[in-house]
Amino acid sequence: MKSNRNFVVGDIHGGLKGLKQLLERIGLTEEDSFIFLGDYVDGWSESAQVIKFLIGFSKQYNCVFIKGNHDVWCEQWLEDKTVNQAWFVNGGEGTIASYNQFSVEDKAMHLQFFKQMKLYYLNTNNQLFLHAGFTSMHGVDKEIHPETLYFDRTLWEMAVTMDKRVKKDSVLYPKRLKHYHEIYIGHTPTIRFNSDQPMQAINVWNIDTGAAFTGKVSAVNIDDKTVFQSDNLPKLYPNETGRNSTSYNSSK
Repeated sequence: MKSNRNFVVGDIHGGLKGLKQLLERIGLTEEDSFIFLGDYVDGWSESAQVIKFLIGFSKQYNCVFIKGNHDVWCEQWLEDKTVNQAWFVNGGEGTIASYNQFSVEDKAMHLQFFKQMKLYYLNTNNQLFLHAGFTSMHGVDKEIHPETLYFDRTLWEMAVTMDKRVKKDSVLYPKRLKHYHEIYIGHTPTIRFNSDQPMQAINVWNIDTGAAFTGKVSAVNIDDKTVFQSDNLPKLYPNETGRNSTSYNSSK
C-alpha cells in the first residue's frame, strides 16, 4: 500500500456512519493526509457527533478543515445562539437537536474547532481546496466577499459549461481557472447532475456527491484520483430522511 496518500473528502452533513464507512474503505495508514471540504453538519442526525469525531481524528492524522456555509451557520449558533432561518430549515433544526446531550464545555470546544477552519487551502502543488467557489478573475485571494468562498456555485457551473470546449492555452479559457493546477470543491451535489460519483470539469473537481440527501460521502486520492465512497446515506440511516431533496436551494 502506498504511503503518504493525500485525500480530499466531500460534504458529510451529519452522516457519521457514512464518514466512518468511507474511512474504513480507504484503509487508513499513519501517513495519510486529509483535506475536508466543509459542510460537516446539517442533514442526518449526528452532526455534533461528526464534529466530535473529527476533532479526535485530527489528533491522529494530518488534516485540513475547510469551512462550509452550514458550518458558518452552526458556528454562529454555538457562539451566540443565533438561529439563521435559512439554516434552520436546511438542516439546522436537526443539528441543534444533535447537541442536546453535549455539555457547555463540549460546545465551547466545537466552537473553537469551527473558528480554526480555513476558507480555502492552497498546497505546494498549486491545488486549491475550498467549499464552494470564487468569482475574482485574479484568484481566490482577491475575492472581495468572503462568503462567496462558501456560497458560490458559478465556478462549478462555468466549469461544467466550458468542459471539453476549450484548451487551457486558449484565450477563451476562463481566467480564474488558470491560476491553479486543480481546484477541489463541494457544496453543489453531483446528484443534481445525475451522478453519484465525484465529477471533473476542466480542472475543477466536485466532491459533493449528495450526502445530505440520497447520495454518498466521498473521497478522492488527489495524487492518483482513486475514488472511495460510503453507501448511500439513506441506507445507513433507514429511519431518517436527511435533508428533504425538495428543500434544496441553489443559493444554499
